[in-house]
Amino acid sequence: MTARPENTHQGRLLRLLRDNGSNSRAQLGDLVDLSRSKLAVEVDRLLETGLVFADGLAPSRGGRRSHNIRLAPMLRFLGVDIGATSIDVAVTNAELEVLGRLNQPMDVREGPVAVFEQVLAMAAKLRLSGLAEGFDGAGIGVPGPVRFPEGVPVAPPIMPGWDGFPVREALSQELGCPVMVDNDVNLMAMGEMHAGVARSVGDFLCVKIGTGIGCGIVAGGEVHRGVTGSAGDIGHIQVDPDGRACVCGNRGCLEAHFSGAALAGDAEQAAREGRSAQLAARLETAGRLTAEDVSAAAAAGDPVALELIREGGKRLGQVIAGLVSFFNPGLVVIGGGVTGLGHTLLASVRTQVYRQSLPLATGNLPIVLGELGPAAGAIGAARLISDHVFSPA
Repeated sequence: MTARPENTHQGRLLRLLRDNGSNSRAQLGDLVDLSRSKLAVEVDRLLETGLVFADGLAPSRGGRRSHNIRLAPMLRFLGVDIGATSIDVAVTNAELEVLGRLNQPMDVREGPVAVFEQVLAMAAKLRLSGLAEGFDGAGIGVPGPVRFPEGVPVAPPIMPGWDGFPVREALSQELGCPVMVDNDVNLMAMGEMHAGVARSVGDFLCVKIGTGIGCGIVAGGEVHRGVTGSAGDIGHIQVDPDGRACVCGNRGCLEAHFSGAALAGDAEQAAREGRSAQLAARLETAGRLTAEDVSAAAAAGDPVALELIREGGKRLGQVIAGLVSFFNPGLVVIGGGVTGLGHTLLASVRTQVYRQSLPLATGNLPIVLGELGPAAGAIGAARLISDHVFSPA
């Protein structure tokens, strides 16, 4: 098992090297509140653990030249993003650069045993390709509420058979390394914060629209999970008191009216009713429709597809407007599988948010699509486990 830092100073140094790359001792001294002698002691102790190593001489700043310090090149983290219909697995180095990544379709409703057999097979394939001798830690994202300290899903609406399953414990035994588990949208937020559009933002919302809808809340550079880990479950905010039945047992939830599954259902209904020739043709060819079909039809100018996206964006914008008024973020990021709907969706959301929220909250508020696409969750998972490994035991 990988060594852990002895104290918070060492943990801070490791995270700085992760986020900024190789740094000289002098540069590290500029970034941390440590005396020169104390910094030297902590760096030397980290060198002894093997977590960092000396990487040549740094450019002179006058006087004796300092050595560059960087994270150990053989450190490897595994990032796993389990979605409702697919699994994304990535191997990263200590700086969280993706060295290899695999994606496979998988229905999360098949249960944790089947899903984790697939995850382990994908991890083994990446390891045997020469990318890693083993893993120093693994981060796992699942599409449902997670009791974070224990790494256990709790009554996830779209994950039958997962309630109470010991994900963290089971995978830690199989992989032989520390494991951390979180909700998939929290990890998407962490990915965008580390390497995406939210790199320089400390307070933002990251909304994921896939089979369901969730929101990662980042405050002061840290994910806010709430007391029990269910913060950000915006898919079950009611948007219509007399609306559709939702999988959670309530009616009129945002997720029931606008998510990947809801959009596909509305598109199929429009196709069968003869309201859209393009959607009808796609339905006849494939036997079912997806959000990607709606996106393609909208791109071709289909008015029904465009209206479905605009109406869904309006409902989503209604909820985001409330969040913006409450939280006052510096950025709203929209990601997930439905982002193929692109700027039609974005324009509808922006219109609703800017119309409903106070000017003080929206005057300088960017609402943008995520930069990392489907890799965001796996990168965020690697960030999660690296935070753990680079913290004192």
